[in-house]
Amino acid sequence: MHKMATLPEALRLIQEAFRPLDGDERIATSAACGRILAEEVRAPEDLPGFPRATMDGYAVRAVDTFGACEGSPARLALVGEIRVGCPPPGPLGEGEAMAIPTGGFLPEGADAVVMIEDSEAAEPDTVLVFSPVAPGENVIGPRDDIAKGTRLFPRGHRLRPQDVGTLMGLGITAVRVVRRPRAAVVATGEEIVPPDIRPGPGQVRDINSYTMECLLEGAGAMPELHGIVPDSTEGLREALKRALGEADLVVISGGSSVGTRDVTLAVLESLGEVLFQGLRMKPGKPTILARVDGKPVVGCPGHPVSAFVVGAKVIVPLVERLLGVVNPLRRPWIQVTLAGSVPSAKGRREFVRVRLVGEEGQFRAVPIIAESAVISSLALAHGLIEVPEEVEGLEAGTQVWVELW
Repeated sequence: MHKMATLPEALRLIQEAFRPLDGDERIATSAACGRILAEEVRAPEDLPGFPRATMDGYAVRAVDTFGACEGSPARLALVGEIRVGCPPPGPLGEGEAMAIPTGGFLPEGADAVVMIEDSEAAEPDTVLVFSPVAPGENVIGPRDDIAKGTRLFPRGHRLRPQDVGTLMGLGITAVRVVRRPRAAVVATGEEIVPPDIRPGPGQVRDINSYTMECLLEGAGAMPELHGIVPDSTEGLREALKRALGEADLVVISGGSSVGTRDVTLAVLESLGEVLFQGLRMKPGKPTILARVDGKPVVGCPGHPVSAFVVGAKVIVPLVERLLGVVNPLRRPWIQVTLAGSVPSAKGRREFVRVRLVGEEGQFRAVPIIAESAVISSLALAHGLIEVPEEVEGLEAGTQVWVELW
């Protein structure tokens, strides 16, 4: 066998062996959520671009409110009202105030806003101010949010919903993004049949192709299923050649463990370079990573749980490497108490499926102890906990972090 790798070693090999793909496209910002920027983006203008009130109240000159209190309020002349979306009716002079709503355009001469609860319209043309304000209080300046020329996002940034909103707020209606990697998924195994076929004796429906398709698409790739290939050297070699001709990344499901019918390793050795065979990880030990014609090929275990964990921990980071992502996807985590003991052997990293039980925000993680072929354990699980290589199991009552899936 080739050298086995720990998960950190595998991720390092991915960084060293593969480079971000060439090619980009310009698309509408409204369609860019989740896409990766191909160039940095800088602000083309100031935001908000005008002095704006952050509270309902009265636009004033701060100096006119100094010393104001409940017993001796400042008396200001009410000279107008500012409406949202409209310019002020004119400048503000000494001893004057204008009614202004949140978001309103501060008039020339004003430098602060008195909150409505700290004031009183005593007469139609008079405002009493009961609390002083400092210059700039309850006001956002023309460049206080974003200044023109500010770098908003670097190349390789994965755009989030809030990023798209920020770009639109600055009038950036189109962005240049990295092209999505094409990912081919090849299933192997004489016992595998399509999901719409009733399995015969000893057969099972294809699960991994569709799990991988979802993981790949979520990571930013464009997956394409290449069907089921029998366990034969020539059949897999031809299928792999076709896949490599069309895709930037190939995922082979099954056929990666040691056995007389497993031919993935032999085919990969004949076509390219095997970077590692085997991960010091459970589930996922039979994983293979190879480079063929400069393209990554991952041989995944056939058991559904193993394939899912390898997809989440190895293939998703591989897609992000091809995209040149600088802010990788991160799943939400929750810290809870472990409800049962988890046995584990030292020297390998283990990912254990857990269910969260409890109420009113007080959860416990119940380990799901099942073989990697038990697909119900994936559907029932709320997430994964990680047992490091140097730890020999976890005791019930231990505080653990659950990665939610």
